Amino acid sequence: MPDSSWIEWLQHSRYAAAFLTGLLGGVHCLGMCGGIVAAMSLGQGTTRSARTLGIHLGYNLGRISSYALAGALTGGLGTLMARSLSPYLAQLLLQGVAALFMLGLGLYLAGIWPGLRHLEQAGQTLWRRIEPLGRRFLPIDHALKAFPFGLIWGWLPCGMVYSILIWSLSAGSSLEGALLMLAFGLGTLPNLLLMGLVSQRLLGWVRKPQVRGVAGLLVAAMGLIMLAQALFFSSPA
Repeated sequence: MPDSSWIEWLQHSRYAAAFLTGLLGGVHCLGMCGGIVAAMSLGQGTTRSARTLGIHLGYNLGRISSYALAGALTGGLGTLMARSLSPYLAQLLLQGVAALFMLGLGLYLAGIWPGLRHLEQAGQTLWRRIEPLGRRFLPIDHALKAFPFGLIWGWLPCGMVYSILIWSLSAGSSLEGALLMLAFGLGTLPNLLLMGLVSQRLLGWVRKPQVRGVAGLLVAAMGLIMLAQALFFSSPA
């Protein structure tokens, strides 16, 4: 049986892993949200003013808040699912599925396997109902308008977000699910915030195939580590 200190370390390291996934997955975030982020900057005339910085912070705070809310919902759902199975079997199943989605996410980011596009397409039905709400806050000329706009855009169909939400099913509670998604959201923040300040120069760099390939393969490696954790570091209670 694995040493309990190893199990405890692995459990606490998932927040760091979620943050790192968001950071590495920034190459995908910029592709999904780069256009609207750049538009918010261009609409202010200068991309380096305090006002523009406040708008981008408001937008990202709203977006990450939606991630945390979604994580709380899926974390609670995972807890309900676990009650219908034995705790060990539920943990093994949910962590295994999450690991496979993480592996798929890495291959998707690297451009090797496009399977997660089907998840994004499935989310379009809900998004078509939500997206018009964001138009009420256009033009975004103040942080107080950027925050609710970000809350809405946080539900944009995204295979990477969906993969981490699958992971949050195994978090163990609504709070843990929210914290996992919060860590992921904070990981996406540097790329999108920089995008708002330097605009197209950063977007051109992250679109390079070698940048996306390296980032995707690192995320896939984390998926393999998660799978090993589920298979070898979980034990019956």
